[in-house]
Amino acid sequence: MSTDEKTGIQALERAAPSKPMQPGVAGQAGRGERQEYEYIRHGTQCLTANFEVATGKQIAPSIGATRTELDFVTHIAQTVATAPDDQWIFITDQLNTHQSESLVRWVAKAIGETCDLGEKAKSGILKSMSSRAEFLTKPEHRIRFVYTPKHCSWLNQIEMWFSILVRRLLKRASFKSTDELRQRILEFIEYFNRTLAKPFKWTYKGRPLMV
Repeated sequence: MSTDEKTGIQALERAAPSKPMQPGVAGQAGRGERQEYEYIRHGTQCLTANFEVATGKQIAPSIGATRTELDFVTHIAQTVATAPDDQWIFITDQLNTHQSESLVRWVAKAIGETCDLGEKAKSGILKSMSSRAEFLTKPEHRIRFVYTPKHCSWLNQIEMWFSILVRRLLKRASFKSTDELRQRILEFIEYFNRTLAKPFKWTYKGRPLMV
């Protein structure tokens, strides 16, 4: 799973309806759609999403008002619950909430780890972000994380899916509330999984560097 949050998704309601495109008449050029530039703000939402690399589908998305340590742990838990006995690998960036004490404790419980985890900022696995990340990335764990290098979150395929969401839904839409925004995102995900989902052909064909 390629996993990340898209924060600050705004529920923007256009102050006036868009004017539809008009065909050309009598030799005159047509006119493109005109969208109202003034809008009313109704708040924001955070989408935490999983892009399943093998299928291109979105699995167990979470949408809420915040992006906290608890929000991320809850998201991971509901994702794993869709296939609780399977092996899970989550690709994500090095945000502190992705290497938190709560996440370590949840993973340890889920995989049956019985060792002493220590104490945050003092000892053991929980001592620091690096020690927590070392535990969370252990290849022998049934649930583990792979972290992209710092400043390289674009290596995570979920970022490409977020760009699809923006282009196809968010860019030109109008939402009267955060509830409507949330519902429209979930409807788009259902539509995407049913009709558009496929693995990304993630390759680069560039010209050789020349000196």
